[in-house]
Amino acid sequence: MQRAFIFDVFGTCVDWRGSVARDVAAVLPDVDALAFADAWRGEYQPAMSRVRDGGRGYVPLDILHRENLDLVLDRFGVDVPDRAALNRTWERLDPWPDVVPGLTALRAHGLIATCSNGSVGMMARLARWGGLPWDAILGADIGRDYKPKEAVYRCSVEALGLAPAEVTMVAAHNDDLAAAAAAGLKTAFVPRLTEHGPTQSTDLAPTGPWDIVARDFNDLADKV
Repeated sequence: MQRAFIFDVFGTCVDWRGSVARDVAAVLPDVDALAFADAWRGEYQPAMSRVRDGGRGYVPLDILHRENLDLVLDRFGVDVPDRAALNRTWERLDPWPDVVPGLTALRAHGLIATCSNGSVGMMARLARWGGLPWDAILGADIGRDYKPKEAVYRCSVEALGLAPAEVTMVAAHNDDLAAAAAAGLKTAFVPRLTEHGPTQSTDLAPTGPWDIVARDFNDLADKV
């Protein structure tokens, strides 16, 4: 029996690309805002890898995003008056249209919580921005590491007082689900075909034996 559902957030629940580009365009009108958003996001995995590989102690994603922003501003040869304010764009990401009604329906079947690489503070403010009805905010800050390290999934499950097999990890990314399955969790794949724009070539379909494959969060709630 599934007693909880934990969710990847960036890309799975919220449109980071369009939302970041919106805020970039407001302060850098002469820059290709989508290219800037892609470049900023492109530094995400390399920055976390240094933590996952032991080359750096754990620091919250807010700090990594701010460091990455400095890199991308320099690369584009531009600046903004308030870099900290632009960095907070990651707390203003709009949810996909199906997310809030789908999460609300899923709450009838179990606890719902984040399992994100975002910090607790970032996820809390993002939830208020988008009306995301989480029961708990879990993930990297709890595990003191970054997905797909097993500790992040296991600490999130333990924080709910449940066994891994009682919890379903929901994500639009096959590698996230593979790591969750290896940690003993159930899995649900929900594709986000335009997370990376109209030419996206990854995560268009499930690539593993996931327990549930759904069109969107509403379909996921119906299948649960």
